[in-house]
Amino acid sequence: MGKSKRNSPKPDSNRAQKLAARRAAQEAAAQAVTRPFEGLAAECDLVALREFVPSATATLKLSPNVAAKRAVTLATVLPGAVAALVRAGDEPTGFVGTQVQFQSADPAADLAAAILWTQSAAPGESLTTATVEGAPRLSEVLDPGAALDLTVHQDFNWWVPEGVTPDPQVAATIEQADQAIMPSARLELGADAVGAAWWVDAGEKAHIRWVRPEDEDQLMLALARLHAAGDLHLGEGSRFAGSFRTHGLLVPVFDLDREKHASEWEAPARAFDAKLRAALKSDTPLTSEERRSRDGLRSRQVTLR
Repeated sequence: MGKSKRNSPKPDSNRAQKLAARRAAQEAAAQAVTRPFEGLAAECDLVALREFVPSATATLKLSPNVAAKRAVTLATVLPGAVAALVRAGDEPTGFVGTQVQFQSADPAADLAAAILWTQSAAPGESLTTATVEGAPRLSEVLDPGAALDLTVHQDFNWWVPEGVTPDPQVAATIEQADQAIMPSARLELGADAVGAAWWVDAGEKAHIRWVRPEDEDQLMLALARLHAAGDLHLGEGSRFAGSFRTHGLLVPVFDLDREKHASEWEAPARAFDAKLRAALKSDTPLTSEERRSRDGLRSRQVTLR
């Protein structure tokens, strides 16, 4: 006997569309690169710029393999959330965005393709979506050992070249974007500190979101050791709020007293980083209290992508 077709959805039915969308989402998840920026010295900052930093720019150091025609500036988001654009002027400059409207399963490939596009595009052109097929790895387009020399902005006035008066529509767009910005800063922790710690004033509270490059499981064990010892904080006026996972990295988050300036958290953050690195070196089995801490920390963990 043949199989019953009673449960087979009609091709144009809502159920068929939902099943097709579900399969597409599952296929995209299977193709997603777990840790796209791995191997780059700027990995932690690239993750931060892509996920939560509102307005920042950095001039990229391209690989000698790239026949560079013009300089390229990395940005959090460009007008219209496009992938890239080339700003006209005496010396045309390429801009590439990390927070884009359309993306593939590999954000590093998106960025590599967008950077290469800026080298051949004409001034005044913009790229809505990067074509990643055949694109080289990002580590072949950027200098993998170069950190980002970041400029953090508290507005989006950099969207318009200096000395240029924007038309009313552009000015209104910038004003609207500025209203959504929360004051942010990257903590300067010195060469010995690990990862990228970003401060933000979210209104009622301030936070530090610290993108760490260590293995997720090992970092969670180290955080559990500090929690059990009462050291999972950045000093007076702070508390551990939880963590989230994104692009293969774990990001601890701390709630802060917003009355303190971002720079006032740099010394406590350096002290915490030293404790955390010491905990990461420990290979002793977790105590029962540390295991309870680990389980509690995991229950408060969120996965973004």
